[in-house]
Amino acid sequence: MPASTTTTPTSLFRTWWSQPPPTAGAAVMATGILSVALHQTNYETLSRITLALACAAWLALAGDFAARLLWDRSRWLKEAATPAALTAIAATTVLGTRFSDLGRQHLAQALLALAALLWPGLLIAVVRHWHRHMPGAVFLGCVATQGLAVLAATLAATESTAWLAHAALMLFWLGLVLYVIALTCFDLRQVTQGSGDHWVAGGALAISALAGSKLIAADSPGQYLWNDDDNGVLHAVTAALLVLDLAWYAVLTVAEIGWPRPHYDVRRWATVFPMGMTAAATLSVSTAMDVPWLRTPGEVLLWIAVVAWLAVAAGAVRTYLDVTSTKRR
Repeated sequence: MPASTTTTPTSLFRTWWSQPPPTAGAAVMATGILSVALHQTNYETLSRITLALACAAWLALAGDFAARLLWDRSRWLKEAATPAALTAIAATTVLGTRFSDLGRQHLAQALLALAALLWPGLLIAVVRHWHRHMPGAVFLGCVATQGLAVLAATLAATESTAWLAHAALMLFWLGLVLYVIALTCFDLRQVTQGSGDHWVAGGALAISALAGSKLIAADSPGQYLWNDDDNGVLHAVTAALLVLDLAWYAVLTVAEIGWPRPHYDVRRWATVFPMGMTAAATLSVSTAMDVPWLRTPGEVLLWIAVVAWLAVAAGAVRTYLDVTSTKRR
């Protein structure tokens, strides 16, 4: 009796989930940060739709993470040492930030606690395996750390919690150190040859700029977190990070045009995330540092990221349909 070729509604998801990392976590990160940026620009309905998609994918990611930890420990340990493992932390903090914006502070706090619990072990396991000539995923150490800084600073501003703001500040500086180290390990040839995750080289700077803007916004007369010197340094570093991020964005865009890679690759989710994060960082810096003219480029970058998200999602569906069609022949 021939094997059945009937597919189930979850087949597409299972096919996508089985792809090489950093597919799953990067897709959650990309979708989650679009929700954040859409909220910043008052497209609330679209923001909530993308949030729902990100939450569904995050729940599946969490279930898969827990299942492998409990029933396939050897595989879990092997994957935990890869940079892609850190997408779980970054994805969790992005969702936590969006829930905080919605006023769901208890849920945001729970997500921060979960991410903080996972962060030390995964980061150490990943950093121990860093080496020369790595792909763009090497910058996920910075991304995960700055994700914690963003969420902690967001909650510190909302809850007026000074110690949380100071913890976020330490994570912010640590994230920048991790970026510098990762840069020494990054294979620059990936700029013209990479399959998608090379964009994280810029995305890590974008989330660092976002963290800086959140730290600036967390200060208030009631808390008085930073003195004039501290505040001046934060403003200068945050502005420099955004400029460097936009420079990376320009370089990577030119490289995409000069060395086209039009074929679909699952690592393209790691391209969408930096695009969306650059938009969110630009909009956040505009508000925190009172630079209103930055809102226009921020919105333009947001819609570029939305188009990129739709293109990658279409590529994923088209690839699945092609694979399914081939199997039925």
